[in-house]
Amino acid sequence: MAQINVSNLTFCYEGKIDNIFEKVSFSIDTDWKLGFIGRNGKGKTTFLNLLMGKYEYQGTISASAAFDYFPYSVEGTAGKEYSAELMENWKKDCELWRVLRELEELQISAETLYRPYETLSHGERTKVMLAVLFSGENDFLLIDEPTNHLDQESRELVKRYLSGKKGFILVSHDRDLLDACVDHVLVLNRCSIEVQSGNFSSWWENKNRKDAFSRMENEKHLREIGQLKKAAERSRNWAAHNEAAKIGFDPIKEHDRSKDTRAYIGAKTKKMQSRVKQYEQRMEKEIQAREGLLADIEEPKDLKIMPLRHYKEVLVRASDFGLYYERRLDSLCGEGHGQRTERWRRQVLEHLNLELWQGERVFLHGPNGCGKSSLIKAILRHQKGEDSQEQSPRIVETLREQGSLWVAPNLAVSYVNQDTSFLQGSIREYCEQNSLEESLFCAVLRQLDLERTQFSKNMEDYSEGQKKKVLIAASLLTPAHLYIWDEPLNYIDVFSRMQIEKLILEYQPTMLVVDHDVRFRERIATRVVDLS
Repeated sequence: MAQINVSNLTFCYEGKIDNIFEKVSFSIDTDWKLGFIGRNGKGKTTFLNLLMGKYEYQGTISASAAFDYFPYSVEGTAGKEYSAELMENWKKDCELWRVLRELEELQISAETLYRPYETLSHGERTKVMLAVLFSGENDFLLIDEPTNHLDQESRELVKRYLSGKKGFILVSHDRDLLDACVDHVLVLNRCSIEVQSGNFSSWWENKNRKDAFSRMENEKHLREIGQLKKAAERSRNWAAHNEAAKIGFDPIKEHDRSKDTRAYIGAKTKKMQSRVKQYEQRMEKEIQAREGLLADIEEPKDLKIMPLRHYKEVLVRASDFGLYYERRLDSLCGEGHGQRTERWRRQVLEHLNLELWQGERVFLHGPNGCGKSSLIKAILRHQKGEDSQEQSPRIVETLREQGSLWVAPNLAVSYVNQDTSFLQGSIREYCEQNSLEESLFCAVLRQLDLERTQFSKNMEDYSEGQKKKVLIAASLLTPAHLYIWDEPLNYIDVFSRMQIEKLILEYQPTMLVVDHDVRFRERIATRVVDLS
């Protein structure tokens, strides 16, 4: 067992004003299964990159262990190569037999290594990368959000796999995964960093107790300060009154007073002024003791949503409904032979019978590729009255329907896309494009804990979690009969997840949701539709 010691770490991105870390110090063991918790944008991925030596920093990070990072980078044309070829670039001295051993634990065929990487599903890519990651010896592994875009079955498998490993930092906002896989937590609080033994739930319980104690202490100090202020004010007023009475008196009204009492009054005034100073010193001590008590307390603001009421009780109805993708490839057969057209189809959904009633929160459940996002596309297309679109002049892929799909007329839908790559430009430009009031939009982003400094940046510079918050904020500000959210919580921190859960339970909008966070689904769903 070795230690990683971080001492007085200070880091700021080049050209930026605010420090991500400032004089941070802590120690962790390389034998731990460490969960890394913190708000979006607090610097979790940045810290992993600092361990990997990607950036220059002030302070020291000392470690005897070598680091390796998930996910590996696959850029440009590398996706066309086999995973067996890529893994030698990912991990130096990678041995195939070790990778095959890990693949067996992950319940994935060795044949997967000999398929082009770009043809693998999200789950297959994650499992191949994890197998390569854990194929080394004595590495301390840095695992950044391994379950995003994975279906429930793949998440469960990754959870079981990681629970049997050790010697890693796991960045995740999935509470179920953290509870199952970690024995220590490293937490980026608002103003401090703490290391604690236990999993997410034990840390959360301790945090709630600590926050409750801090609030009680804060109230006690406020009462003390209030009492001291009143006592100081009384003493100050008494001293001022007596100081004014030292010189001159009415011998008729104050017959018991003589000129000799002036010295006595002066001495009493001086004593009272000294007492006022003592009160002020005690107040200063109380104020100092109070400082920082609430610094790390998470106080999520209450969000609002504006659901509309539709005159139809059923908003979506599918009867014996199916979906398949039909693809046409137009290619030249060679000189003098004209053009050849190839067609094939891929079925993604069959025989679905579904009614979505007003007031329901329906979660679509099933493995990747079972048609969850395709069903959402079909509903949105019907709602907008659009036809299928061609994707390329040569390759035309069309989403075809079978059976019946009906969407209520004049249905207002607020949609959160699982993809954030289209977010570019400034907040102001985004608000103009989507007819959102900028000041109100920024207020909602602040309630979702997006720092004001982010408002001056372009959205392409945001973290993935911050981009998701942009989409969620836009959805919350869009009055709708139906809220369709496709994997809305990918990359969203646990505090914001709880905040969104509270919002939905309070306002109870009609929703159609795809998300694989078990805790979120258990709290929010009124019904789960299994498409597998």
